[in-house]
Amino acid sequence: MQHLMSPLDLSVEELDKLLTLANDIERNPQKYAHACEGKKLATCFYEPSTRTRLSFEAAMLNLGGSVLGFSTADSSSAAKGESVSDTIRVISCYADICAMRHPKEGAPLVASEKSTIPVINAGDGGHQHPTQTLTDLLTIRSLKGRLDNLTIGLCGDLKFGRTVHSLIHALIRYPNIQFVLISPEELRVPSYIREDVLRKNHVPFQEVERLEDAIGELDILYMTRVQRERFFNEDDYVRMKDFYILNKKKMALAKEDMIVMHPLPRVNEISVDVDDDPRAAYFRQAQYGVYVRMALILTLLEVNIC
Repeated sequence: MQHLMSPLDLSVEELDKLLTLANDIERNPQKYAHACEGKKLATCFYEPSTRTRLSFEAAMLNLGGSVLGFSTADSSSAAKGESVSDTIRVISCYADICAMRHPKEGAPLVASEKSTIPVINAGDGGHQHPTQTLTDLLTIRSLKGRLDNLTIGLCGDLKFGRTVHSLIHALIRYPNIQFVLISPEELRVPSYIREDVLRKNHVPFQEVERLEDAIGELDILYMTRVQRERFFNEDDYVRMKDFYILNKKKMALAKEDMIVMHPLPRVNEISVDVDDDPRAAYFRQAQYGVYVRMALILTLLEVNIC
């Protein structure tokens, strides 16, 4: 039985197979419409979520399966003090597979050690969000045709953004990847990512402060939110915040085939006037999240479609 706690749980070969399956699901949804009939997905969400929970539920329903679960800790026996270990033992009696989001890092891993069904980490604190990373990889491969030979700009909150950290870990396994890290000094990528991941693996990168200085060389621009609460004082926030609002003027400096991604939700870091640009991929990215979660459910349940 296989679980998914981190994108690195999958080898590059397993990952490519999963993404190929997701692309086939996109092209032939009817082929998979009854693949999980009689199977149940439990969504155990100890903190609120829109995209992740609903995309997991949509994925299972698209496969002909059914869904049960809870959307907040307050609506589960966690409110009575039940442990994650006990909860997953009970859920294992009711469902065939479980997607778990938890505010505590490592909670889904603890669940997986006690579970008799596959467990998917749907986000654990600031630690991992593997299915978002799988979504990002599928989006890149589908729209760019490859996961190698790319210059990727990561923009905004690179210090606290778990999606950014997971994506770096996943992409360095492919050849000829380089990163442009675009952030204010206060929100630069953590030193362990810089030293233990990028430099240790000889991955080229540069760090810049202004989006305009880098956008022209990028194949992919991955936007994240710069949040006011991350700054020590209001003056620094006001000084920096407009650097990281992507608008039509900045898009005019970019390559014609660059794609813009964002894990969502956005606040004001991408102007709505960019939404109609064919390079804006963030809503398509959300759709790819359903396909990749469908492929993951099929893979972990070992369902084969002829």
